[in-house]
Amino acid sequence: MLMYPHIDPVALSFGPIKLHWYGVMYLLGFLFFLYGGKWRIGKFGHPVLTQKMIDDFLFYGALGVILGGRLGYCLFYRPDYYLSHPLEIIKTWDGGMSFHGGMLGVFVAVYLFARKINSNFFVISDFIAPFIPVCLMFGRLGNFINGELWGRFSSPDLPWGMVFPASGSMLPRHPSQLYEAFAEGVVLFLILLIFTSKPRKLGQTSGVFMIGYGLARFVLEFFREPDAFATGIVASTGLSLGQFYSFPMIIAGVIIFWWGSRSKTSITH
Repeated sequence: MLMYPHIDPVALSFGPIKLHWYGVMYLLGFLFFLYGGKWRIGKFGHPVLTQKMIDDFLFYGALGVILGGRLGYCLFYRPDYYLSHPLEIIKTWDGGMSFHGGMLGVFVAVYLFARKINSNFFVISDFIAPFIPVCLMFGRLGNFINGELWGRFSSPDLPWGMVFPASGSMLPRHPSQLYEAFAEGVVLFLILLIFTSKPRKLGQTSGVFMIGYGLARFVLEFFREPDAFATGIVASTGLSLGQFYSFPMIIAGVIIFWWGSRSKTSITH
């Protein structure tokens, strides 16, 4: 078995100013979208978006990810704690971001940006969907560096079983952060890259992303240590909060994909 390689969560320090690896991972995700989006428009073109618009949307999208992700975590996962300690909400550098909350924040950002440029919501969401998995991969690597969100106990014979001392146990666990970085990041990115290699009906790419992420997250939650603060109906069903929130995402993705299949509009991504 492997020992978790303790990594200082602070990447750089300038006196009282500290740059955390968790923030660096988010920055890398934003930069990947910015330059990847511009490259794709420059190479393949787009019926609505221009390279300049990618600069503008990044501001909307970054706010949606950060505000939605943090508020989603605080309200969806630990509302009692954060309502009692509201100042803790701003401590994003300590981790604690919800993908589902971030997704809702991005939905709002896409809606507002689409209105600004007088376009359709799915024209924007279909374009950004293939970039999101790589951003998720960076986020999961940030979780690993922080030594958080470790997995359930694994077999002692598992070659990559890892001991996370911060978990309070010296038994090997699944490095579920890396599982998610690979499945939700690399694999889903390749699926969407292949899917968008030819024109698709409006909304279908967004639907494939939602289905793919929801399924990957639902399955991989079986390898992840359940949240200690999961209570009530979620805990009684045996599902984790991540699975509970992923299920409606899968259903919504199926509905959007079906609706898109009936659309007369095809988009080249």
